Amino acid sequence: MKPATLALLLAALAPLFTQCGKPAAGPPAGAPPPTTVTVAPVASETIVEWKEFTATVEAAETVELRPRVSGYLQEVHFQAGQLVAEDQLLFTIDQRAFETKLRQAKAEVQRADAVLAAAKKEFERVEPLLAARAIAPEAADARESAFLQAEALSAGAAATLHSAEIEFSHTEVRSPIAGKVSRALVTKGNYVSGVAGGATILTVIVKVDPVHVYVPVDEASLLRLQSLRAEGGLLVDEKGRIPAKMQFGEGPAAERTGFIESFDNRIDAATGNILVRTEFPNPDGALLPGLFARVELPLTAAYEALLIDESAILTDQANKYVLGVSPENTTVYRPIVTGALYQGRRIVREGLKAGESIIVNGQARLPIPGMPVDPSPAPAPGSTPATTIAPPQE
Repeated sequence: MKPATLALLLAALAPLFTQCGKPAAGPPAGAPPPTTVTVAPVASETIVEWKEFTATVEAAETVELRPRVSGYLQEVHFQAGQLVAEDQLLFTIDQRAFETKLRQAKAEVQRADAVLAAAKKEFERVEPLLAARAIAPEAADARESAFLQAEALSAGAAATLHSAEIEFSHTEVRSPIAGKVSRALVTKGNYVSGVAGGATILTVIVKVDPVHVYVPVDEASLLRLQSLRAEGGLLVDEKGRIPAKMQFGEGPAAERTGFIESFDNRIDAATGNILVRTEFPNPDGALLPGLFARVELPLTAAYEALLIDESAILTDQANKYVLGVSPENTTVYRPIVTGALYQGRRIVREGLKAGESIIVNGQARLPIPGMPVDPSPAPAPGSTPATTIAPPQE
């Protein structure tokens, strides 16, 4: 080949040799663009794990109101469902027969007191008469006996009067506790019995505030509570009581904070549960006896936990995992071991470290690890992202 021809050939191939040593300027033609995803750091917080149980609300005090005397019901002094105070008058039983008996008892007391006064005067003259030899010893003994009998009759009459006063007071049936009264189970004009063992139920009164909530706790949870208490790691309030939280509906108004009041003394062999009684305030009366509620009890000591959004967790055939982001902005498969749900976020036991970024939105479009992504940080908690409203279609 002639030198001139060789020179022309080398000049034509020079641009190709120059490009062979340089990196590619971009992705291959036809490759998909990186997927836009939202990332957030793994949070680390000091928490206490709570376990939820199904519980039943019961009144701290319940009274089936019954009369203590028999008679015809004369008046009902309350409305159904009314809040009543302690010692408030609720029913009146016809008082006329008891008033008559009371008057008779008072008259008997007056008669007995008159007999006692006369016998006392006679007995007080015994000593001077004996000194003057104006009375026989037998007569003196008789006067002393009459005086003692008059004292006994007076005491008996006073006791009869006291009994009549009690019976008369029982014609007014009052509330023994403060609380909410049910309806009147017996209406005006009906006969009610006050005989022990067969007394008529007039109404039922329940104490409103506080209430007791009975929680069936499984054996494993009980043993954990006992272990934490022995180790001194159990969460307690300022009075040294184990706190409890309750949810019986929706919204903040349906939340209550109380404490464990007592444990039962045995485990039910049929269910494997022990009944734990908790106490909750109920100033608004919203917690009614018989209501079902969800009660949470603390089952761990305070510790540092890793928390992630529930939406970040994916599942394959063997594991739960999340997708991290590499320095090259590609997805990384991160198997994890999860714990309980805590305030809307999932506790991570193993597989992540605090501060690591994971994908919380958009991972459903990433079928395999190593795919390119375009990460953007998630909005801060409490912030409201801007919303774009599409114009109406004509």
